[in-house]
Amino acid sequence: MANRSEGAPPHANSAETRSSQPGRGSGRDLRPAYAGQVQDTPSAVTPRVTLIGKPGCHLCDDAREVIARVAAELGVAWDEVSILEDRVLAEQYAEQIPVTLVDGRQHDYWRVDEARLRAALTG
Repeated sequence: MANRSEGAPPHANSAETRSSQPGRGSGRDLRPAYAGQVQDTPSAVTPRVTLIGKPGCHLCDDAREVIARVAAELGVAWDEVSILEDRVLAEQYAEQIPVTLVDGRQHDYWRVDEARLRAALTG
């Protein structure tokens, strides 16, 4: 399980968390040991976009492709969490997955509109 950064949303500690950040999700923590100062590295960036879904969800697969593409184009960090690993998220979003959060707020569910996501991240 990848370590979560300080300030990351509580659900980012899930075993099903994925991220566009180098070293995250690979089972290895590539950050240097703490040297008494906080470094401004990609691993210290809180993801702006969170995809809430579950394995085997075809709509989640579609949403993941859109989010990955837009995030890469804009240089925005994103992560993914599974409702199977978080009871609170399952109770809140089970009937809406995939759910997209932007800056911690619900943005879309069921489908991700690429233009709407890009506008939310640039506006």
